[in-house]
Amino acid sequence: MPNDNTLTVAVAQIAPVWLDREATVQRVVAQVDAAAMQGARLIAFGEALLPGYPFWVEHTDGARFESDFQKTLYARYAREAVDIARGDLALLCEAARRGHIQVMLGIIERPADRGGHSLYCAQVTIDDQGQVRNVHRKLMPTHEERLVWAPGDGHGLRVLALDGFAVGGLNCWENWMPLARSALYAQGINVHVACWPGNVRNTADITRFIAREGRCYVLSVSGLMRRSDVPADIPHAGTLRAALPDVCADGGSCIAGPDGQWLLEPQVSQTGLWLAELSLATVRAERQSFDPFGHYSRPDVLELQVNRARPTGVRFADDE
Repeated sequence: MPNDNTLTVAVAQIAPVWLDREATVQRVVAQVDAAAMQGARLIAFGEALLPGYPFWVEHTDGARFESDFQKTLYARYAREAVDIARGDLALLCEAARRGHIQVMLGIIERPADRGGHSLYCAQVTIDDQGQVRNVHRKLMPTHEERLVWAPGDGHGLRVLALDGFAVGGLNCWENWMPLARSALYAQGINVHVACWPGNVRNTADITRFIAREGRCYVLSVSGLMRRSDVPADIPHAGTLRAALPDVCADGGSCIAGPDGQWLLEPQVSQTGLWLAELSLATVRAERQSFDPFGHYSRPDVLELQVNRARPTGVRFADDE
């Protein structure tokens, strides 16, 4: 690759077909195809987009113990969650391969390695050959999210190479965690993908802050969700429409450069696909004065330890 290579990236701000995995995959694939046609090499989507963020918990007394209402919605959520090993992302993997484009997508994962019933908010990376390269499970669900999501682990705190750039990311409020960010800075990240469920209040300040702190490009990618997006065929649809606000998620997707300036200002209340061209030379220029794990670090004084093991909670010693 040339020394001053560039990377064309895309952020897709869309609403899911809420709590419908297969229909949402089709919606995501359409955006991947569109971005690839415009020459993007990376496309990113919001947190929990597939099959949707659990907006009902906040607005329907989600902490009530042994609630049949909450159990029924959780059962639907679990049914529509993503089992990667089952092939739930096969169409998306094929779209990434077909378009020669890397995809970073927020999913609700229901992995067999933890028993197959608990749900994890995960950021999945599919490379331009259609292979799932990384699954980062959110370290700490935020506030009411803990009622439906399990805490993740450090296995997915990884940075991957793409056209000479180093790409990684975090989910939502993980982006506020200094040590989680540092784990990526230490791997030389220069394209940070921050996935959000969707609200400009989340992205307007921290996007530029991370870009300036890490001297990296930051893609903050959000989803959309409105009362009208509640499908008629899900359990308690009428109650949900009455309880939810008109707008649950208004977007706020944006892109900041390594100098902390906007390449794309926050986009609010609209579906869209926005592209930007990133320059590795710009990253290098900004690292001249500050490199968080390079010349401006003191590893003799400060050291971060990261456990990237993926725990399963059980070990079997079978007789042979």
